[in-house]
Amino acid sequence: MTHSIGIRFEQSGALGIITLDRPKALNAIDHAMVRAMRAQLDQWAVDPSVAHVLLRAAGEKAFCVGGDVRHMHDHGKAGNKELARNFWRDEYQLNHFISRYPKPYVSLVDGLCFGGGFGVSGHGRYRVAGERLGFAMPEVAIGLFPDVGGTYVLPRLKGWSGTWLAMTGARIGLSDAMAIGLYTHHVPVARWPELIERLSRGEEMGAVLASLAAAPPQPSLGPLYPLIDRVFAGTSVLAVLAALDYSARGEGVEAEFARLQAATIRRASPTSVNIAFQQMQRGLHHDLGGCLTLEFRVVSRVLDGHDFYEGVRAVLVDKDQTPRWRPERLEDIDPGAIDALFDVPLPDELVLT
Repeated sequence: MTHSIGIRFEQSGALGIITLDRPKALNAIDHAMVRAMRAQLDQWAVDPSVAHVLLRAAGEKAFCVGGDVRHMHDHGKAGNKELARNFWRDEYQLNHFISRYPKPYVSLVDGLCFGGGFGVSGHGRYRVAGERLGFAMPEVAIGLFPDVGGTYVLPRLKGWSGTWLAMTGARIGLSDAMAIGLYTHHVPVARWPELIERLSRGEEMGAVLASLAAAPPQPSLGPLYPLIDRVFAGTSVLAVLAALDYSARGEGVEAEFARLQAATIRRASPTSVNIAFQQMQRGLHHDLGGCLTLEFRVVSRVLDGHDFYEGVRAVLVDKDQTPRWRPERLEDIDPGAIDALFDVPLPDELVLT
């Protein structure tokens, strides 16, 4: 077994096993972990004794709550923006490499899975959800946006659920994550040791997963999906908000849900909400590599802005939960400025290897 700070690698028979191992930090991914994981995957890709690869996490509370954005905030504030950009460059390259990995790759995801945790698990061939899954892409609350390939995956989910998740950062559980297509299988956590044992023996991954999979519960948001599809199909952020406000005037579960979504969007960074909306409009026109290239453009420019630093300060540093966004209101956003974040090439574009 080899071990890097925060991540472990071992081979069990025919199976290469990666374990995210920072449970006290909820397995947040830092730059050293990204680099170590890429190096190990490169090695296993050409190792004939490794038939397939499995990603899991230590601890019960979280699979991975994302990239270590606190460090990116600190680098940027200290004038070391290139260190932050280098993290995102390597992370996005890893996400893309996982998507085209030459051997079957499966992630066992239980507990919280946010942001960068989705980046290392969501692009593999197989994605297994456990009973306590809590999935979210909550970046708009900290002045960031749902990156790590969210531009590609979210608009391809069932209906307009991906646009809802991107604009609100809403958290969903196992039943809804399976219903909208984020995961390929639900295997109860109690059966994961058997899954690992059979893969170690060299059994074919697809067949093992099919034999151990259980039917997920009915989606808890089931009755609300028609509302989500109706509202989040809006042609602009303000149109979506107007539709939510209209739906919120009524009574019952739909009105309550609409009020909560509208309030959540209004609390988030107006710039980030508009970036997230644009991601959903653009994502269907690009492959994953193209989407990651766009995300690298945007994240490079977010580092030059205000809201990312203010969001991390309010949520993760001072924890006063009162960010002061610039601009403050969704109505004050310049659509041309948002387009430019995506459309203008960088001097050093993301190169995917």
